[in-house]
Amino acid sequence: MLALTHSCALDGVEAYTVRVEARLAPGLPRMVIVGLPDAAVREGRERVRAALRLVAGDLLVSSSALVNLSPAARRKAGASFDLAIAVALAAAGGRCPAELIAKTAMLGELGIDGSLRPVDGTLPAALAAAAHGLENMIVPAENSAEAAIVEGVRVFAAANLSDVFELLTGGLTAAPLAPGRWPPPGEGGVPETELSEVRGQALAKRALEIAAAGRHHMLMQGPPGVGKSMLARRLPALLPPLGLPEAIETTSVHSAAGLNRGGSLHSSPPFRSPHHSSSAAGLVGGGPQASPGEISLAHNGVLFLDEIAEFSPHVLNQLREPLEEGRLTLSRAGRRTTLPTRFLLVAAMNPCPCGYLDSGVRDCICPQSAIDRYRARPGGPLLDRIDLVVAVPRLEYAELNTSPSGETTKRVRARVAAAREQGRRRRERDECQAQSLGREADRLLAAAAAKLALSARSVTRTLRVARTIADLAGAGSVEAAHIGEALAYRFLPS
Repeated sequence: MLALTHSCALDGVEAYTVRVEARLAPGLPRMVIVGLPDAAVREGRERVRAALRLVAGDLLVSSSALVNLSPAARRKAGASFDLAIAVALAAAGGRCPAELIAKTAMLGELGIDGSLRPVDGTLPAALAAAAHGLENMIVPAENSAEAAIVEGVRVFAAANLSDVFELLTGGLTAAPLAPGRWPPPGEGGVPETELSEVRGQALAKRALEIAAAGRHHMLMQGPPGVGKSMLARRLPALLPPLGLPEAIETTSVHSAAGLNRGGSLHSSPPFRSPHHSSSAAGLVGGGPQASPGEISLAHNGVLFLDEIAEFSPHVLNQLREPLEEGRLTLSRAGRRTTLPTRFLLVAAMNPCPCGYLDSGVRDCICPQSAIDRYRARPGGPLLDRIDLVVAVPRLEYAELNTSPSGETTKRVRARVAAAREQGRRRRERDECQAQSLGREADRLLAAAAAKLALSARSVTRTLRVARTIADLAGAGSVEAAHIGEALAYRFLPS
């Protein structure tokens, strides 16, 4: 007898459905899995055999089993096919209803004791199952909250293979999991790190506000210990909470990377801070399965590169296209995988290799040639894509010893939200640049472009920053003051 069910396989941060076909025939007890399975899938034969022995007795004792994973031309990886293979074999042996499992997607790794263990990529798998028109989905209990987010497919949780058989023999008449609520109850939507706790650094705080309002990439330069990392970690709290589509995108990436097991949707912008020793694959993604890297894990959030000049130039050069396009396409052995990379980059660096140039703390010991090489490590093309460059100076003791007096995170976040709304309305009206650029502002930008030899990208990005500054001020057009402030953020302090 032939039986059919479905599972799902990951391709980057997306999933596609896999037909799991099983046939039992009289013969020597053996199991063959075809359809380009990797080692983890092939080893699943023993896990499936041991688990089925507990719940289906002699099903495989005198039968030769053939399992086909379709589409056969795409490689299947991981242990998430165990449950679907076991159920398809049981249906082929008449132990559970074949018609019902044909409309059901199944995901889960089996233990030799029959337990059902969590797997990666449950949310993308549920989205793929719903898009394919499948009616039901059975997943491990630890993955159930994630799968229940998706509308259009009934989700059932199981702790072991016996629970799965009980659900199927009962016709899946048990109540499915209730869909997750949005926004999640009890969550404020953004991590509440208080901006007013940062003493001084008014210019850097202003740049953070502009970066949050217009999604502008930012670089902070200053000696060690002045608060660059502290400032960067407060940026996600200035961003508005994620909407439902953004939350699904973000959670799908984290689910595919195995970072969301048992979790619900991410309602807050993510914050990622990889170490400067990260490899290219670790930062941008890659590997045999095109796994997401740090820039994809920061999708819809903030990527903080501390000590950016210590990163390998080879690694940093791979950020250029993702910064521009908001996505990264990886080509691997005849297939192409696209990863989302719409993140806000915040970088920090010292003014020189020793970190104390013009710091007022101690004398710099770096020769000028070393300083020039250090500042050139991020590379001109990458720096040209950064809109805001600010100096973060050392504070005197009197400034550090004062009580916090700056604006609160809540107040700045409200201003950011208002500026974003004004920018959205302006884009809907599809105003061209000339219509909202004042005459004096146009003259100032033209003069700066000529004197500073700004590239076309620099001119465009300067104008974008000026528009954001105008939105924060509630102005209807970009004036010379807005252009002047935007130009002040354009270059590294000398």
